[in-house]
Amino acid sequence: MKLLRVVGVLFLCGIISGCGHSIFAPAPPEGMAFIPGGVFQMGDSPNDLPVHSVHVSGFYMDKHEVTKALWDEVHRWAVTNGYSFDHVGSGKAANHPVHTVSWFDCVKWCNARSEKEGRPTCYNLTDWSCDFSATGYRLPTEAEWEKAARGGLNGKRFGWGDSMDHSKANYGRDPAYSAGGDPYTSPAGSFAPNGYGLYDMEGNVYEWCGDWYDSAYYATSPPSNPRGASTGSSRVVRGGCWYYVARDCRSANRAGSFPLYSVNCLGFRAVLSVKP
Repeated sequence: MKLLRVVGVLFLCGIISGCGHSIFAPAPPEGMAFIPGGVFQMGDSPNDLPVHSVHVSGFYMDKHEVTKALWDEVHRWAVTNGYSFDHVGSGKAANHPVHTVSWFDCVKWCNARSEKEGRPTCYNLTDWSCDFSATGYRLPTEAEWEKAARGGLNGKRFGWGDSMDHSKANYGRDPAYSAGGDPYTSPAGSFAPNGYGLYDMEGNVYEWCGDWYDSAYYATSPPSNPRGASTGSSRVVRGGCWYYVARDCRSANRAGSFPLYSVNCLGFRAVLSVKP
């Protein structure tokens, strides 16, 4: 489990106001939740600094981590339509999160999911760049992920408040999920959703984000829709997992992993940009 660890005013309505106009959020696609655009405080003193104000535009996010069943459905389509993957993906059961997938696998899978549904793809699979204007599936940016994980709360350690226990998330090798041995993952939706209707943003499996990881990025991050460092050796992972302790599951906790890396505590969920 070679993860590179780092020590380290929301608009909660269907109409998002700004710049003298309003944006009406359409109904989310099936299985996704709408995350309203707005400003939030990103980071967590004294661990993930500097705490700074960030604006993100509204977007859709998978309510659950991508399950093994959904991964397999898209993967089967992908391999018969010209895609190849480094890993086939693993999962304790069909309704558990997929794991043992690299960042590259997840990016390809997002493109395949887009194509399968007739959506434009976001990723150039030659240079791995992302077209954020495209309305296909992609990995969330680090800022999008943190805003979503906070569930509409500000200044709290987790999506429900400041305290953590095993009734709220799967972390710290909970014996309740030990059957069959590692990984101790739990079925999607085993815990209550946060204020945005998202499940398992804390624990279960770490989740890949699109950004390059840079421990000093917050010092130069732009105030609106930041998309991470321009280059690097690791990609951002967020949310903690079944193996790690509560402090690693904080909404603000940052870590990085080599994009070729795959392990049984690392999965993902996808987002869709909202077309203006």
